[in-house]
Amino acid sequence: MIFGYNIAMIERKIAEKALYLAEKYPILTITGPRQSGKTTLAQALFPEKPYVNLEKPDIREFAINDPNAFLAKYENGAVIDEVQRAPKLFSYLQVLVDQKKQNNLFILSGSQHFGLLENISQSLAGRTGIVTLLPLSIEELIDRTDLSFQDFIYRGFYPKIYNDDLNPTDYYRDYVQTYLERDLRDLKAVHDLELFKKFMRLCAVRIGQPLNYTNISADLGASENTVKDWINVLATSYVIKLLPAYFANIKKRLVKAPKLYFHDVGLASYLAGIENINHVQAHPIYGMLFENLCVNEALKARYNRGLEANIFFYKDTAKEVDLIFDRGSELIPVEIKSGSTVHEDHFSGLKYFEKVFPKKIKSKTLIYAGEEQERSYVNIINPRSIYSLAISD
Repeated sequence: MIFGYNIAMIERKIAEKALYLAEKYPILTITGPRQSGKTTLAQALFPEKPYVNLEKPDIREFAINDPNAFLAKYENGAVIDEVQRAPKLFSYLQVLVDQKKQNNLFILSGSQHFGLLENISQSLAGRTGIVTLLPLSIEELIDRTDLSFQDFIYRGFYPKIYNDDLNPTDYYRDYVQTYLERDLRDLKAVHDLELFKKFMRLCAVRIGQPLNYTNISADLGASENTVKDWINVLATSYVIKLLPAYFANIKKRLVKAPKLYFHDVGLASYLAGIENINHVQAHPIYGMLFENLCVNEALKARYNRGLEANIFFYKDTAKEVDLIFDRGSELIPVEIKSGSTVHEDHFSGLKYFEKVFPKKIKSKTLIYAGEEQERSYVNIINPRSIYSLAISD
């Protein structure tokens, strides 16, 4: 049996940073996509704190209508889930934690990035540490050696798929429907949910490409302003990641539009029409899905250690490099190939980038689907080792 995997027993790599921040601030905020494991993490790390879920209508009504009385029940702190559902709470939390002058009081979690962080910036700035929990990483599933990279692309990384033995196609169908009907229902930017679903599919088949609003607008049959608004909705609700271009003061003609990726490659696969594992490698965008997998793993490795993303891509009129780790004075260029055989031409972009930035290159890396190799001039790894690139020495 492949599934039936007890995710609650998996050590989430972000746990150490979350515990550290909880001791340094009166409030810890855990944000990230819906169903990425935020509630499980909060309850596992802080089992002594009462748990409150504001998705429950009666509790939410209490918190909204009488925030003072609501918080009086939890003067010694609590885990408050989906806290953005009661926006008035943030101002009252500010007053309470300022009076208490005590760290490790409240653990807040929420999946609607746009609602949660807006309220934090207005009321809780300087009073909360923030961590971003994305779905499971290959690093966290490292003992699942029975799963191939094609498996990961098809299944994605949402904990519930592994924990509850779910068919990924069924899971993502329900996930999309929940996202459309719950997360988007109050947003004025989205009026036509069926058109928005088509928009999501158009985004999925464009992963790994520089974002082109005009192109999407033409295929969708909607205005560019609508496309821009909807891209922002997907980005702020942790559905897509816009990978920025790396550029410096050089004379090359650079592409500066961000590249579009999904925060979970399984969701992208579903939206692209992949219905079983046999469809993955034969799919026209398999190479881009593999690239999406690698970008996801780089981002998770950074976020799980409480670090800023600091990842980019590079593209000018001559060459392109898929992924750049920026470590301030040093750059690590990475080329990504979905095949399992190394060819000499895989290194051309890396060599070119080194000529453009000769004094900043610390090392060069090729990520591919085969076995790891040792070469003197380039590191050759597969997605299971991406986390080693994301961490400063």
